[in-house]
Amino acid sequence: MTSRTWESRKLFVKAAACEIFVEVLAHYRDQGSFMLYAFVLMPEHFHVLVTPTNDTPLERVVMFVKGGSARRIGQELNSKFPVWQRGFSDHRVRDLRDYAAHTEYIEQNPVKRRLVGIASEYHWSSAAGQLRMDDVPQGLKPLSNALLIGTAEAMP
Repeated sequence: MTSRTWESRKLFVKAAACEIFVEVLAHYRDQGSFMLYAFVLMPEHFHVLVTPTNDTPLERVVMFVKGGSARRIGQELNSKFPVWQRGFSDHRVRDLRDYAAHTEYIEQNPVKRRLVGIASEYHWSSAAGQLRMDDVPQGLKPLSNALLIGTAEAMP
Protein backbone atom coordinates (compact mmCIF):
# COMPACT_ATOMS: atom_id res chain seq x y z
CA MET A 1 0.00 0.00 0.00
CA THR A 2 1.25 3.46 -0.87
CA SER A 3 -0.03 6.92 -0.02
CA ARG A 4 1.25 10.47 -0.39
CA THR A 5 1.20 13.48 1.87
CA TRP A 6 -1.19 16.34 1.18
CA GLU A 7 -0.04 18.08 -2.01
CA SER A 8 3.12 15.93 -1.84
CA ARG A 9 4.53 18.18 0.87
CA LYS A 10 7.71 16.99 2.56
CA LEU A 11 6.10 16.62 5.98
CA PHE A 12 8.29 13.77 7.20
CA VAL A 13 11.72 15.35 7.43
CA LYS A 14 11.75 15.96 11.20
CA ALA A 15 12.07 13.09 13.64
CA ALA A 16 8.99 13.97 15.72
CA ALA A 17 6.50 13.41 12.87
CA CYS A 18 8.38 10.31 11.68
CA GLU A 19 8.36 8.80 15.16
CA ILE A 20 4.60 9.31 15.39
CA PHE A 21 4.03 7.51 12.09
CA VAL A 22 6.19 4.54 13.10
CA GLU A 23 4.57 4.36 16.55
CA VAL A 24 1.09 4.33 14.98
CA LEU A 25 2.16 1.63 12.52
CA ALA A 26 3.55 -0.51 15.36
CA HIS A 27 0.52 0.12 17.57
CA TYR A 28 -2.05 -1.15 15.08
CA ARG A 29 0.17 -4.07 14.07
CA ASP A 30 0.57 -5.01 17.75
CA GLN A 31 -3.21 -4.67 18.21
CA GLY A 32 -3.65 -7.34 15.54
CA SER A 33 -5.19 -5.15 12.85
CA PHE A 34 -2.65 -6.32 10.26
CA MET A 35 0.58 -8.19 9.71
CA LEU A 36 3.51 -5.92 8.80
CA TYR A 37 6.28 -7.20 6.51
CA ALA A 38 8.05 -4.05 5.29
CA PHE A 39 7.66 -0.29 5.38
CA VAL A 40 9.36 2.96 4.51
CA LEU A 41 8.34 6.49 5.42
CA MET A 42 9.73 8.94 2.89
CA PRO A 43 9.50 12.75 3.23
CA GLU A 44 6.31 12.90 1.12
CA HIS A 45 4.92 9.35 0.96
CA PHE A 46 4.98 5.91 2.53
CA HIS A 47 4.96 2.30 1.39
CA VAL A 48 3.85 -0.56 3.61
CA LEU A 49 3.63 -4.27 2.87
CA VAL A 50 0.80 -5.57 5.03
CA THR A 51 -1.82 -8.28 5.27
CA PRO A 52 -5.02 -7.22 7.02
CA THR A 53 -6.30 -9.65 9.61
CA ASN A 54 -9.44 -11.61 8.85
CA ASP A 55 -11.79 -9.08 10.41
CA THR A 56 -10.03 -5.90 9.20
CA PRO A 57 -10.53 -4.77 5.59
CA LEU A 58 -7.65 -3.00 3.85
CA GLU A 59 -9.57 0.28 3.85
CA ARG A 60 -9.73 0.08 7.65
CA VAL A 61 -5.96 -0.51 7.82
CA VAL A 62 -5.47 2.64 5.73
CA MET A 63 -7.76 4.56 8.07
CA PHE A 64 -5.82 3.34 11.12
CA VAL A 65 -2.41 4.26 9.68
CA LYS A 66 -3.27 7.53 7.97
CA GLY A 67 -5.97 8.70 10.36
CA GLY A 68 -4.10 7.65 13.47
CA SER A 69 -0.88 9.35 12.42
CA ALA A 70 -2.66 12.51 11.21
CA ARG A 71 -4.60 12.83 14.47
CA ARG A 72 -1.49 12.41 16.62
CA ILE A 73 0.58 14.78 14.46
CA GLY A 74 -2.15 17.39 14.78
CA GLN A 75 -2.40 16.98 18.55
CA GLU A 76 1.24 16.47 19.50
CA LEU A 77 2.88 18.80 16.98
CA ASN A 78 0.08 21.39 17.00
CA SER A 79 -0.37 21.06 13.26
CA LYS A 80 -3.52 22.42 11.63
CA PHE A 81 -2.71 21.33 8.07
CA PRO A 82 -3.87 18.10 6.39
CA VAL A 83 -1.26 15.35 6.49
CA TRP A 84 -2.39 12.87 3.83
CA GLN A 85 -4.00 13.13 0.44
CA ARG A 86 -7.12 11.07 -0.11
CA GLY A 87 -6.87 7.51 -1.30
CA PHE A 88 -4.08 4.99 -1.63
CA SER A 89 -2.60 2.53 -4.10
CA ASP A 90 -2.53 -1.17 -3.42
CA HIS A 91 -1.19 -4.30 -5.05
CA ARG A 92 -1.94 -7.94 -4.28
CA VAL A 93 1.30 -9.87 -3.84
CA ARG A 94 1.07 -13.00 -6.01
CA ASP A 95 4.02 -15.15 -4.99
CA LEU A 96 7.36 -15.16 -3.21
CA ARG A 97 9.11 -13.44 -6.11
CA ASP A 98 6.56 -10.61 -6.06
CA TYR A 99 6.90 -10.39 -2.25
CA ALA A 100 10.69 -10.17 -2.49
CA ALA A 101 10.53 -7.55 -5.25
CA HIS A 102 8.16 -5.34 -3.27
CA THR A 103 10.16 -5.70 -0.07
CA GLU A 104 13.33 -4.72 -1.91
CA TYR A 105 11.62 -1.79 -3.63
CA ILE A 106 10.28 -0.51 -0.31
CA GLU A 107 13.53 -0.85 1.59
CA GLN A 108 15.71 0.51 -1.24
CA ASN A 109 13.51 3.58 -1.78
CA PRO A 110 15.68 5.88 0.42
CA VAL A 111 18.84 4.63 -1.31
CA LYS A 112 17.40 5.31 -4.78
CA ARG A 113 16.45 8.80 -3.61
CA ARG A 114 20.00 9.25 -2.26
CA LEU A 115 18.84 9.93 1.29
CA VAL A 116 21.28 7.27 2.55
CA GLY A 117 24.08 5.11 1.18
CA ILE A 118 22.63 1.77 2.32
CA ALA A 119 19.06 0.88 3.26
CA SER A 120 19.82 -0.05 6.87
CA GLU A 121 20.99 3.55 7.53
CA TYR A 122 17.48 4.93 6.95
CA HIS A 123 15.83 5.05 10.35
CA TRP A 124 12.23 5.23 9.07
CA SER A 125 12.27 1.87 7.29
CA SER A 126 11.99 -1.80 8.10
CA ALA A 127 15.51 -2.13 6.68
CA ALA A 128 16.84 -0.35 9.79
CA GLY A 129 15.71 -3.32 11.89
CA GLN A 130 14.38 -1.21 14.75
CA LEU A 131 10.77 -2.37 14.46
CA ARG A 132 9.79 -6.03 14.52
CA MET A 133 8.45 -7.28 11.20
CA ASP A 134 6.16 -10.27 10.82
CA ASP A 135 7.35 -13.46 9.15
CA VAL A 136 6.84 -13.96 5.42
CA PRO A 137 3.15 -14.67 4.85
CA GLN A 138 2.23 -18.34 4.68
CA GLY A 139 0.42 -19.50 1.58
CA LEU A 140 2.34 -17.48 -0.99
CA LYS A 141 2.96 -19.54 -4.07
CA PRO A 142 6.54 -20.67 -4.61
CA LEU A 143 8.41 -18.69 -7.22
CA SER A 144 6.39 -18.69 -10.39
CA ASN A 145 6.72 -17.33 -13.87
CA ALA A 146 4.53 -14.35 -12.99
CA LEU A 147 5.83 -11.18 -14.58
CA LEU A 148 6.12 -7.93 -12.69
CA ILE A 149 4.28 -5.26 -14.64
CA GLY A 150 5.68 -1.73 -14.87
CA THR A 151 8.88 -0.09 -13.82
CA ALA A 152 10.30 0.23 -10.34
CA GLU A 153 8.87 3.77 -10.17
CA ALA A 154 5.39 2.42 -10.80
CA MET A 155 5.69 -0.37 -8.25
CA PRO A 156 3.69 0.44 -5.08
